[in-house]
Amino acid sequence: MNKETGSIKSFTQLDAWTEGHKLVIMVYKITKDFPKEEMYGLVNQLRRAAVSITSNIAEGFGRRSYKEKIQYYYTSQASVTEVQDQILISRDVGYLSRENFRTLADQTIKVHKILGGLIRSSKIHDS
Repeated sequence: MNKETGSIKSFTQLDAWTEGHKLVIMVYKITKDFPKEEMYGLVNQLRRAAVSITSNIAEGFGRRSYKEKIQYYYTSQASVTEVQDQILISRDVGYLSRENFRTLADQTIKVHKILGGLIRSSKIHDS
């Protein structure tokens, strides 16, 4: 947040983006240990879904109308859910340890909740 005006000047100042970015980095680090044959399968899918979270937050932030912002934030939330599904699959096929699964799952829940708050806040401004 800009200390002088109290307003957010960049998408990188949004808590949703910051926590989403942490999730992206976690996904990249953890999937480095997945089997090489998954590079164009689950690894690619997981990474693309995770990157989509922060990309949609950034794109939504750049939109002028609150209706457009909200749509991008909802798309970001859907990508969080996609990551949740993919980490469940990764755990169930033995690619994720319980600890790594729990770490990722907890972060996805955190990001999803923060996005929900961002959406609610944006809806208030849209009214």
